[in-house]
Amino acid sequence: MDEPYSPATPRPISSTSPSTMKMFMGFLTVFILAQTIGTVLFCLYLHMKMDKMEEALSLNEDYIFLRKVQKCQTAEGQKSTLLDCEKILKAFQDLQCKDGEARKGQPKFEMQRGHEHHEHLHLMRKNETSVEAEKRQPIAAHLAGLDRNKTVSVLEWKTTMYGPVNNNLISYHEGKLKVKEAGLYYIYSQVSFCTKAATSAPFTLYIYLYLPMEEDRLLLKGLDTHSKSMSHCDLQSIREGGVFKLREGDMVFVNVTDSTRVNYSPGSTYFGIFKL
Repeated sequence: MDEPYSPATPRPISSTSPSTMKMFMGFLTVFILAQTIGTVLFCLYLHMKMDKMEEALSLNEDYIFLRKVQKCQTAEGQKSTLLDCEKILKAFQDLQCKDGEARKGQPKFEMQRGHEHHEHLHLMRKNETSVEAEKRQPIAAHLAGLDRNKTVSVLEWKTTMYGPVNNNLISYHEGKLKVKEAGLYYIYSQVSFCTKAATSAPFTLYIYLYLPMEEDRLLLKGLDTHSKSMSHCDLQSIREGGVFKLREGDMVFVNVTDSTRVNYSPGSTYFGIFKL
C-alpha cells in the first residue's frame, strides 16, 4: 500500500532577539569610543615624547658644537684633520656677533624707556606741585574804593598792589565779589565819609548778599554818630565784618546811604573777603 507523499517541513530560521542586538551595538559603540580615546592619548604622548627628543637632540648638538669649539681652540685640535676648525670658529664668531648686537639694542631701548619714564615722573611732579601750590594759595580778595564821581547804588572797587585777589576762586564784577567755592568766609569793609552837623540822616554802611531771583539779603550794617563840628567835612569811618557760610557762586557787595560823601583817599575805604 502506497503511502502519500508529504514534503519535508522546513526548519525554522533562528532570529536574533532585539535585546541581544541592542547589547551588541552598545558594546561595539563603547569599544569604538575607547579605541578612539586611546588613539588620541597615544598620539599626544608620542608628540610630547618627540618634542622632548628634539629638545634633547638640540641640546646635544649645542653641546657637541661647544666641545668642537673647545677642541679647536687647543693646539691639538687645530692639528686634527677630522675637524674643520676654521669653519667651526667662524660659526662661533658669527654667533657672538649676533648676541652682541642684540645686547647693544636692548640698553638703547631701556635708556629710551627710562628717559620717557623720567619725563612722565617730572610732569606728574610738576602737576602735583601746581595743585599743591593752588591749594596753599589763600582764597582771598582785598579791594580799594573806586571813585566814580557820581551817585551809585553799589560801591565799586579796584585792585591794589598790596591787596590779594585770587582770580581762580574769587572774581570781581561791577562792585560784586563772587566766590567759586562753598565754605565759611570772613567778609569785611570799611568806608570813610564826610559828616556835617547839619546832616540829619545817619550815614549807614551795608554789606549785602546778592540774590538774583529774590531780594538781596542784608549781612552787615553799620551806622555813624553825628559830629557837632562845624567844619566843611568831618571825616569819620565805619568798619564792620563777620563770618558767613556762602555757597558756590554767591556774590556779596557794599552799599551806603549816600555815595557822594564817601572818602576815597588811600587806605580809607576798602572791601575784602577771605575763606577760613
